[in-house]
Amino acid sequence: MHNLVAAVFVEPVAPDQYFRHEDWPLHITLLRFDLPEAPGVLDRFAEQLSEAARPALGVGLEVAGQAWFGRQENLLVSLVEPDPALQLLHERLCEIVLENRGRIASVRFTGPGYRPHITHHHGRSRTQGDAIALERIALVDMAPGGDHAWRQVLHLVQQNS
Repeated sequence: MHNLVAAVFVEPVAPDQYFRHEDWPLHITLLRFDLPEAPGVLDRFAEQLSEAARPALGVGLEVAGQAWFGRQENLLVSLVEPDPALQLLHERLCEIVLENRGRIASVRFTGPGYRPHITHHHGRSRTQGDAIALERIALVDMAPGGDHAWRQVLHLVQQNS
């Protein structure tokens, strides 16, 4: 199975960009999931992601307060105010994953349980009141070539592209 994430990047990224697992650019996770390793499945998903993302591109979001996430509540995050366009994109991605015989990693955090947020990282974060535009939505491989130490942007949908 391909271990993947769909994310809204708050910081710039480029197509095919590699980064270490501990060096994620700031982002809002839309969905973490697996897709079968079958011919054409990644290309098909990338097309479907582009189609689903286009209506959300350019939508403005606002950062709310902070919260502690994670199993031990030890990850500081900036919550993102709920937004209908972001929620719809998240839900559509859930449908697309299932249409492609994929598996959603954390079902309890999907649909009505989805809480968009930006994890603070190496002193980088967003604070309450910050405006964020949905400008870069990406499909990220969580283990390119089987190497779990790295991440790779497989597909990038950008505003004005």
